[in-house]
Amino acid sequence: MSRIGPFATPGQRIGLLGGSFDPPHAGHVHITRWALRALALDRVWWLVSPGNPLKPRGPAALARRMAACRDLIRHPRVVVTDIEAHLGVRYTADTLDALRARYPAVRFVWLMGADNLAGFHRWERWEHLLRTIPVAALARPGEQLSAGLSPAARAFARHRLPASQARALVSGPAPRWLLLTGPMSRHSSTAIRARGAWR
Repeated sequence: MSRIGPFATPGQRIGLLGGSFDPPHAGHVHITRWALRALALDRVWWLVSPGNPLKPRGPAALARRMAACRDLIRHPRVVVTDIEAHLGVRYTADTLDALRARYPAVRFVWLMGADNLAGFHRWERWEHLLRTIPVAALARPGEQLSAGLSPAARAFARHRLPASQARALVSGPAPRWLLLTGPMSRHSSTAIRARGAWR
């Protein structure tokens, strides 16, 4: 099978932070550094998506977003990749299936803000995703309560790990997830676009 995507070695613990990154901002950097430390990850891959099926408006050009991500995050353990565009997938669940097939010996964990967990039940094949890969939701301002009470959180309540076991999250099989609380960043792509800083 030809290699599409970043290099990874068997046994590596890799966090996947997917999104439009339209634009990338300090909040993405904050979550990435937090996940690297709290989950004891070897790498974090920023999966810059071609588009978001849940958003009616298309994002800026992929090349522009990729360049902005690389300018923003300069960390030896962070990789910015447009692998989804090369895989030709549309939904996150399909991305994860493809990555697991291409990297069978890598231990992946899906990273997202708590605001995404609150609406996770609207994602395509969200239950399959939770059964396929460990998930870490990281605190976002004003979203902890709605995330913890979300349909996805309630449906998989018995698979939730306490935050004290964050480093063990990637070591075990899915389904398993946790919600991390701590210092938060108030940056958001929506706010940046609204004030005209990303045209």
